[in-house]
Amino acid sequence: MSAFNLIELQNQLHGQKPRAILKAAFEHFDNLAIAFSGAEDIVLIDLAVQIRPDVPVFVLDTGRLHPETYRFIDQARQHYRLNLDILSPEHLALEALVKQKGLFSFYQDGHQECCAIRKVAPLRRKLAQLDAWITGQRKDQSQDTRQDILELEQDAAFSAPDKPLYKFNPLLNWNSAQVWDHIEAYQTPYNSLHQHGYVSIGCEPCTRPVLPNQPERAGRWWWEDASKKECGLHAGNIKN
Repeated sequence: MSAFNLIELQNQLHGQKPRAILKAAFEHFDNLAIAFSGAEDIVLIDLAVQIRPDVPVFVLDTGRLHPETYRFIDQARQHYRLNLDILSPEHLALEALVKQKGLFSFYQDGHQECCAIRKVAPLRRKLAQLDAWITGQRKDQSQDTRQDILELEQDAAFSAPDKPLYKFNPLLNWNSAQVWDHIEAYQTPYNSLHQHGYVSIGCEPCTRPVLPNQPERAGRWWWEDASKKECGLHAGNIKN
């Protein structure tokens, strides 16, 4: 990691295009990785490998993803020859939750407990090994939780007291149309669920297609309030 001033670099990256943000990330950090959700983050990977072909990429395998998502993840791995790290939940914690509450407790208790085991804990283990990570967050994905994010942030949710963690959001200012223009223009792989009304894709029990003109993340945890629709990976997006 090279020395830099966070505020100065944030100002330099404000409003910049994805490629410029990615270049800055690679210039300042060697020990970083891309978080690949198995959805539209494929554009992030497509841009990144043109700058750093060996960029590490990780995926959170919750054990509850759609079959189409698993096929897409492997398709992306082969297409880009990715250095792909597939992360799994800690089995004892998961077994205890399922034994106590069953497989669908999130419909009654909310998604946070399940996501904490299946997604947040594996992510925390991974991020503890990194100095920075790169995500596919975009402002247009949610009016409630993603309007205040920046191109570069210190990750308050996952930084350690003695080890700050930085998060780059290169696609921050793109909209969905720009993402799909890139996918079509460069013929990147994509999740086949997008052809069936799915926009933001997570775990199978917690994701459904959205209707025309609905917000992008309306199909995620649809039984909950829109202001809570973060799984904990980007916990800092939710304001108290």
